[in-house]
Amino acid sequence: MDYKNPRYVSRITKDTFALVLAGGKGSRLHELTNWRAKPALYFGGKYRIIDFPLSNCVNSGIRRIGVLTQYKAHSLVRHLMSGWGHFRRELGEFVEIMPASQRYSEDWYLGTADAIYQNLDIIHAEMPKYVMILSGDHIYKMDYGPMLVAHVESGAKMTVSCLEVPTEEAAGAFGVMKVDENNRIIGFEEKPAQPSEIPGQPGMTLASMGNYVFDTEFLFEQLQIDAADRNSTRDFGNDVIPRVVDEHHILAYPFRDMETGARAYWRDVGTLDSFWEANMELVRTTPSLDMYGPDWPIWTAQSQLPPAKFVFNSDERRGMAVDSMVSGGCIISGAHINRSILFSQVHVHSYSEIDNTVILPRASIEENCRIRNAIIDRGCHVPAGSVIGYDSEQDRKNGFRVTDKGVVLVTRGMLGQPEGFA
Repeated sequence: MDYKNPRYVSRITKDTFALVLAGGKGSRLHELTNWRAKPALYFGGKYRIIDFPLSNCVNSGIRRIGVLTQYKAHSLVRHLMSGWGHFRRELGEFVEIMPASQRYSEDWYLGTADAIYQNLDIIHAEMPKYVMILSGDHIYKMDYGPMLVAHVESGAKMTVSCLEVPTEEAAGAFGVMKVDENNRIIGFEEKPAQPSEIPGQPGMTLASMGNYVFDTEFLFEQLQIDAADRNSTRDFGNDVIPRVVDEHHILAYPFRDMETGARAYWRDVGTLDSFWEANMELVRTTPSLDMYGPDWPIWTAQSQLPPAKFVFNSDERRGMAVDSMVSGGCIISGAHINRSILFSQVHVHSYSEIDNTVILPRASIEENCRIRNAIIDRGCHVPAGSVIGYDSEQDRKNGFRVTDKGVVLVTRGMLGQPEGFA
């Protein structure tokens, strides 16, 4: 594999058109996605989830990118325009928004395969050799160059990016690849109760990440076959992959850390618990996801904000934060922040205590609040004296959502405040 030759890799990435599927509802996130698509959800103190696959593309040298939108896309579109609208098409680079526009039928996007099918004319106009299809709602840092090289050098028609996970973790949760000793896919199971094991690795299986590389002509051919099948659900995992593995060379590409060879960092923040946990991982002394390394920056829309400010320094009222991430524009006014993430322009007032909490932008926490193990949505104004996360039954009585693991979600609607801006 010649992925260490940058000129070789750059030729392949230049011939690749990436399509990011960003229309998902994220229904398991409940009220957190009432006003935004899951890829538009905030993460890590200053980012949106969509920034991760887009940054992976740019850092990998893939500069032709389409973002397919559908569900409640306003905040996502606004973010893409402000943070990703600086590319120059005349230089062969762009991030283009591709909404569901009924180009080939009177339906909106019916599934992942149909979303690509309805944009075949746009893909054809770009004339790429390879099409990379990416899920827009996962958190990870990945160089797509080696995956593209593996696809080309193997002679595969399609390559599926996979994670090596324990079989008990994959059972009922992931689409699972059955592979031979050369990682050629010979079977596919959608969320099986007993996943197939990797040859030579008992107890481990290959779970699909929902990222694919196709030879362009093969993609066109298979999508047209799928569109003509009245029994299809128009989905890559349910329909396309199971149909092609028996007759074509389809490769599984295990996503590993390039330095250690171990399973790489990847998170599906599709539930309130997983969203909270993935954010909380970032405040560890040595987090699994390095947000500070200069070699693989995560790009996003940058607001022009003043630095975070911490005021008051007496024993009874001290503005401070420990083991926390505090973004620009925040004011910690005589409050104590512990193991928490504060997004931009959050104001925490005096005598309040915040523990193990994710606070999204423009929220305000008034005086004498005690909050722990919570997610506070954008723009919430938490009244003075509020106690959240200490009594699950009381939290439910107050109209908040409490997860099975005890994480409390608070939104503006739950507080009786106007909603709609995401």
